[in-house]
Amino acid sequence: MIAEPARHGTFRIVDAFSRIVRLGEGIASQGRIAEAAIERTLDALQVCAGRMRRRRVTHIRAIATEACRRASNGGEFLTRALAETGIALEVISPAEEARLAVAGCTPLLDPDRRRALVFDIGGGSTELAWLSVTGPDRATMLDWISLPLGVVTLAERFGGVEVDDRLYGVMVAEVRKALAPFEAKYVAGDAARDHGFQLLGTSGTVTTLAAVRMNLPRYDRARVDGSWLTRVEIDKVIADIRAMPFEGRAANPCIGHDRADLVLAGCAILEAILDAWPEKRLRIADRGLREGVLMGLMAGVMS
Repeated sequence: MIAEPARHGTFRIVDAFSRIVRLGEGIASQGRIAEAAIERTLDALQVCAGRMRRRRVTHIRAIATEACRRASNGGEFLTRALAETGIALEVISPAEEARLAVAGCTPLLDPDRRRALVFDIGGGSTELAWLSVTGPDRATMLDWISLPLGVVTLAERFGGVEVDDRLYGVMVAEVRKALAPFEAKYVAGDAARDHGFQLLGTSGTVTTLAAVRMNLPRYDRARVDGSWLTRVEIDKVIADIRAMPFEGRAANPCIGHDRADLVLAGCAILEAILDAWPEKRLRIADRGLREGVLMGLMAGVMS
């Protein structure tokens, strides 16, 4: 994501690029990033490097998350990335990952509801942050947790092509178990009574579900970002996706072949979160880490 300063301390996005690379492939089974995943990621980073050169970018921050934190060959990958693309990737902590995701999503929070759970379902991990919303575009992270459970790691362990009811239930139960200590500390009902409570999700899982629910002919960020899904709608779209064969998921324009074997793992993580923190509606964010990083960079440039 590339931006330039605009008026009144704001900034304007001038270019953006994303590609699913599954960098976490191989970690759950072997503890190492698979060579194929490294090659896919380096190819994508070459595209990023080319765009940055063409746009004459002057300030860069490039981050790596759970895959590089956990993989025994994470350091080797970082060395290759720098040598082959010129991009110096910084491995950030889970706490920094949660903070950046929150910073990127804060504008979508309702200032009248003073407690919020923001979650980011990633490939190798899932971050959850408990927030105090102090006003429009302002929130303080009170606590956070990072679960070593993401769509790639769960799909590797349990499969993503053929997922029957039993296997799906096992995935949901595993995530619920991991969430239990955080759930015990921050109870949705208590927060709703005391301050008002809201849920906001950012990830390919929630944006995919929103796009499928809207029956979009192709994914449209402008339609999805900032939209809402009720719990009834979420349950319905998850049921619909679970009923699809792999080929049906791959053929859906808002899922596609790249996500067809990951989307059910994401649904299981989402369902576990919604069971732990019941709320009638979920706000959908097609924004997060990149926006959080960009806001920090631009604050330095414009200060």
